Amino acid sequence: MKKQNILILAFIFFTTSLLVHSQSLEPLKITQDWLSKLERYTPIPTIKTNKKRKILVFSKATGFDHWTIPHNIEMLKLFGKKTNAFEIHIGFDIENFDKKNLKQYDAVVLNNSNPIGPKRDLFYDLLKNYTSLTENEISKKAAMYESNLINYVKKGGGLMILHGAIVVQNNSEAFSKMTGGSFEYHPKQQKIHIKEVDKNHPLVKAFKGKGITHIDEPYFFKNAYFDYNFRPLLYFEVDTIEEIRHDPTDNINYVAWIKKYGKGRVFYTSPSHNAQSLENPELLQFLMDGLQYVTGDLKADDSPLRRP
Repeated sequence: MKKQNILILAFIFFTTSLLVHSQSLEPLKITQDWLSKLERYTPIPTIKTNKKRKILVFSKATGFDHWTIPHNIEMLKLFGKKTNAFEIHIGFDIENFDKKNLKQYDAVVLNNSNPIGPKRDLFYDLLKNYTSLTENEISKKAAMYESNLINYVKKGGGLMILHGAIVVQNNSEAFSKMTGGSFEYHPKQQKIHIKEVDKNHPLVKAFKGKGITHIDEPYFFKNAYFDYNFRPLLYFEVDTIEEIRHDPTDNINYVAWIKKYGKGRVFYTSPSHNAQSLENPELLQFLMDGLQYVTGDLKADDSPLRRP
């Protein structure tokens, strides 16, 4: 009898473990079939332009290495290949954030370029790992590179932040105010229904009022996020999310937004942690529209939708 009970308990534990982890998606290989599928789904630009916008896609992570980084690179390269709207340049070195180098680009895409904790400072990490500078020199130069990027946007550059790259300078209040928020945490991956805040806003028209349901990490934010100094685009309802760590005071959690910063424009999207989500043509259109927004080609209401 005892043996039976042990077997039953073991089965329950095994089944529960499967349920907990069943929604985490496995890394997807980049194959020619997958690239062909992505190319078929790649949309045309909402705004036709005769000028190719030069885009820096910075894709180096020093902390958590999102397996979707190369998939996002392929997606953005297809955006350039299939349209006359973008000239895509892939970067991995910190010298990409030199003032002179940034000036040549219409926009910068931070592609899941996560730093390591507890500093959560990408520029510090890149200098620490790949130079022989002293600690004092690293700190000063890291602050300079952060300032370069902030001033680049303030003076009119575009900034597109994909998923985990919201963490790039996660402990910097100045960076948080520019991007619209900092990362706090995420529960387990799970099925999430992402909805439009304003179904008529030009940047979410791709979803046709239905939003998108996919497997993803539900991101929660802190710092400047609670200023609500941005135009929210997408959200999920907190009471639909499993394993949240806090007692929610609001059932609406924004996961994508746009905002003005000085003369520049910022687009942030938390969707998605998984490359499988890129197989949704609606999400690809949303991402392309976001890129056209930060380059200044797609005009949209980016005034803050303030909340109490």
